[in-house]
Amino acid sequence: MALKGLLSGIAIALAVVGPVAAQPFKDRPAIPVSQDIPYGGTLRLSVDATDTQQRIIRVRQVIPVTQGGPLVLMMPKWLPGKHAAPRIVDKVANLRFTAGGETIGWLRDPLEVNAFHLEVPEGTTEVVAEFEFLSPMTAAAGRVIVTETMSNLQWELLSFYPAGYYTRRIPIELTLKLPPGWGYGSALEVAGTSEDNRITFKPISYDHFVDSPMFAGKHFKTVDLTPKGRAPVSLFFMADEAGDLVITDEQIALHRKMVDQTLKLFQSEPYDRYSFLLHLSDNLGDIGLEHHRSSENGHSPDYFRLWATEFVGRDLLPHEFVHAWNGKYKRGADLLTPDFQTPMQGSLLWVYEGQTQYWGYVLSARSGLYSREQTLQALAHIAAHYDLQAGGEWRPLIDTTNDPVIAQRAPKNWVSWQRSEDYYNAGLLVWLEADTLIREQTRGRKSLDDFAATFFKGPDGDFEAKAYQFNDVVSALNAVYEYDWAGFLSERLYQAGPSAPLAGLEQGGYRLVYRDRPSDWTRARERLLRQTDLSHSLGLVLGTNGDLQQVIWNSPAHKAGLGQGMTLIAVNGEAYEAEKLQEAIGVAKTGGALDLLIRRGKTYRTYKVDYREGLRYPHLEVIEGRKSWLDEILREKR
Repeated sequence: MALKGLLSGIAIALAVVGPVAAQPFKDRPAIPVSQDIPYGGTLRLSVDATDTQQRIIRVRQVIPVTQGGPLVLMMPKWLPGKHAAPRIVDKVANLRFTAGGETIGWLRDPLEVNAFHLEVPEGTTEVVAEFEFLSPMTAAAGRVIVTETMSNLQWELLSFYPAGYYTRRIPIELTLKLPPGWGYGSALEVAGTSEDNRITFKPISYDHFVDSPMFAGKHFKTVDLTPKGRAPVSLFFMADEAGDLVITDEQIALHRKMVDQTLKLFQSEPYDRYSFLLHLSDNLGDIGLEHHRSSENGHSPDYFRLWATEFVGRDLLPHEFVHAWNGKYKRGADLLTPDFQTPMQGSLLWVYEGQTQYWGYVLSARSGLYSREQTLQALAHIAAHYDLQAGGEWRPLIDTTNDPVIAQRAPKNWVSWQRSEDYYNAGLLVWLEADTLIREQTRGRKSLDDFAATFFKGPDGDFEAKAYQFNDVVSALNAVYEYDWAGFLSERLYQAGPSAPLAGLEQGGYRLVYRDRPSDWTRARERLLRQTDLSHSLGLVLGTNGDLQQVIWNSPAHKAGLGQGMTLIAVNGEAYEAEKLQEAIGVAKTGGALDLLIRRGKTYRTYKVDYREGLRYPHLEVIEGRKSWLDEILREKR
């Protein structure tokens, strides 16, 4: 039908004859404000995800309506865990709407491009939306979510919701078709299956639906991680090759212990069941994303195969699990919005992510996913990052909570000067300082464990989010140990300065030192990232071919004029090899400056780097005579 009423304002605006001064367009159709009222019906979504060659996901959705007139259908924009508004609708194609078999015209909102305006005919009871989601076939088009052997289905990309309602008041039912023989993992509950391999899931509120993604694959395995007498917890993992699914009894035991240690920390279960969704793939796009009753996690195919040596990144699963309490059940008030259109603000991400980052490493150590030594080496690497980061001199930690919106997680040329999302790891160091302070002042009778067990606790099985504000965090800390926590947090969050946040390490019995040999953690991290990390000596991070991936601000390399976009060709007249560069750094302690031949585009130039302190890699060293609270923190909880 014609969109006469919808387009009348546009037609009038375009009918003006002759040149006119620029005017704001005032007749853009309004998007209804969300109200806390039930939606009159259940959305019915059908998804066909069987095309693994051209990777086209076909969608049909039925939207019940109670009256004719304007209808605005939305695809989610602001999503929990993303900390920004990512692109949602750019891969939607062949979009069409019908009512009673008749086509309904639509108009995309020119500002909120995830909103679609329709004029529904009188007497209509259902609007049908159909479209194709053209999932990326290569990483150049976006994160790959479909391969020949696996899929990562995220429902915000594949569904609409009607504007004007709190999303928790809109029920939805999913029917899904997967390739034959594929298994899947999700927090969604199955209602039934049909002979043509279609799975129907029980209705659920739209906000929890979006929060319940799916991993599905040809090669898969499910392992039960449930501690005795607790709500079900499972690990669903899938791989490119069936051989990568081999998991030992010892590895299963460590993951079970991680779940058990987390429950001993928080002393509650804000879910009715929980699913770790894990892909072991070099082909599916990498991910680490929390949900209330599940998490999306990505590791390399050798996660289980090379367990003894390739350990960096094992804190991912405990990190995302902690989010069930911190970030999902308890959430900063400015992140707890009524729908997916209201902007989310991250002023409390230093709790949401910072404390979660802290517990991710602590629980990895307590469960044995990391050894105590590996955890100390990881903390040394984190501390050393801030020991040389110049950006803290001008940009306070609290401002980095805006970085997902400012930078959209795009690469930065001078990240050590610009700063990035430091609320993660700098936040970790703040919470380490808080924990060691409490332990020191109470002689070990209290700790941040007590804060976690009270602040994030709620009735078991309750997964409706609860809001908190800055003063609530302060009050909860004071309930554990009376202190000027408002001043403590404000100073570390809102004040810029040159000092690295290392007080927690030293309070915990360790100091950051530099030695001429890398730790096992540094070596494993270099292998994982395919880098040579000379951040703490020359101030360079190099790729395997000598490309300068990062130059540290105010480092010798920076002062010599080096920057990203350059490639190191030769060192002191010899062709570049990582080992030769490291040898040359050692020789330069007595032999003078380094001559680095650099290529940028078609030009070559030799740079002299005056550096004479040798190789430097971060380590932690015990402070003699001081109580080692950090060892206590990392010890298994009984």
